[in-house]
Amino acid sequence: MLFTITYGGENPTDLGYLLHKNPARPQTAELSFGRVYVFYPEIGPDRCTAALLLDIDPLDLIRSRKGVKSSGIFDYLNDRPYVCSSFMSTAISKVYGTAMAGRCAKKQELADNPLDLSAGLFMLPCRGGDMLPGLLFEPLGYEVYVEETALLDEQFREWGESPYINLTIRGNLRLRDLLNHIYTLIPVFDRQKHYWAGEDEIDKLLSHGKGWLEDHPAKALIARRYFKNFRGLAHTALDRLDNGERPSEKTARPRLNVLRLEGVLEAIKRSGAKSVIDFGCGDGSLLRLLVKEKTITRIAGVDVSRSVLERARDKLKIDQLPSARQKEIFLFQSSITYRDKRFKGYDIAALVEVIEHLDENRLDTLTAIVFGDARPGTVLISTPNIEYNKLYGISRRRHRDHRFEWSRARFESWSTEIARRYGYEVSFEGIGTADEKLGAPTQMGLFVKRDDVPRILRSTPCG
Repeated sequence: MLFTITYGGENPTDLGYLLHKNPARPQTAELSFGRVYVFYPEIGPDRCTAALLLDIDPLDLIRSRKGVKSSGIFDYLNDRPYVCSSFMSTAISKVYGTAMAGRCAKKQELADNPLDLSAGLFMLPCRGGDMLPGLLFEPLGYEVYVEETALLDEQFREWGESPYINLTIRGNLRLRDLLNHIYTLIPVFDRQKHYWAGEDEIDKLLSHGKGWLEDHPAKALIARRYFKNFRGLAHTALDRLDNGERPSEKTARPRLNVLRLEGVLEAIKRSGAKSVIDFGCGDGSLLRLLVKEKTITRIAGVDVSRSVLERARDKLKIDQLPSARQKEIFLFQSSITYRDKRFKGYDIAALVEVIEHLDENRLDTLTAIVFGDARPGTVLISTPNIEYNKLYGISRRRHRDHRFEWSRARFESWSTEIARRYGYEVSFEGIGTADEKLGAPTQMGLFVKRDDVPRILRSTPCG
């Protein structure tokens, strides 16, 4: 995927200051789904061009999917590594985040003023007709140039017409505005976000759309396609726009993932655990919080993907920790559906948003491994509450990788039976903003071996 920005001002290389990327030195950044390269293919007296190249490994995308079977040949044959999609939006926010915020310590005046800028998006999916680029960008003051490809492949005409375009836009505006326009509108072209769009996405849309989206003639189309036709989210976003509500005028709400990790960490601390094993640890979001807790002296992260574990090791910066702390952290590849002696000997086992990624008929195997063989003093399991999905305007599961999502009653029934079968007591908590009737978006069960129940302080009912 390629995204370019060209500046044609008096001192074109000032673009390096604005982007916080030195034109003389190529730079790289790591993302969970690939690597970003920033370089300058054109540096001249009249123009300077910065290029952002995103390199995605399609197999790595599959390996990072925790505990799920293949969903077919689409996992291996798709356009995700080659087209400008929501992956590109994520990369832009990662490497150009300071520029998107409009900050430039050395050239702040330049950042605050309109500039002669153009941008190129190559292989942009345009599933909305050839009028879509103009419909989206022209009301923002851009000149729009579209290069179309008639056929996907000249040698295989039966494949049909290509849905991809090369898009160039040009205007006189602030760099921060150009970046926020592109960041917001790329998913509108593609409508295939690589992550699940939830309630917190409304704040994100309003934040990046501040100052332009509320007056855009196609704002209803933008909202609908941005949320992948989740009508409830789109309607809520439009209502807030029409009522003049801005993210800066309301109390910022933490993302559900942040609240979930905080809730899990609090439960771990409340248990008094000295050792923790995180099953399905991913790239180490929970592990990074655990490493900061000095009272936890043994930490393990387990995942089926070796590449994900490598990213977790990098993000934990294990090599930079004191040598004594390094010896207390273990990352290893394994599957929670197979016995492994390395699972044993921990005070608490955490399964954070893991069980819904397995087929229900494999849950008995999972529970036999965790509760029957490993037998930690405490087991913590969190999973989505499907009842809450009504508030997101969806009736199906939140993510295509989820094999199931349970109601509170179903989760509590399953958990109670597991606790009875293996000699545990279970209590329930809700995580996230709770609805009076539908409960909280995330439900969590705390299983404590009956001999260890007095160690656990009170917990609140789910929802």
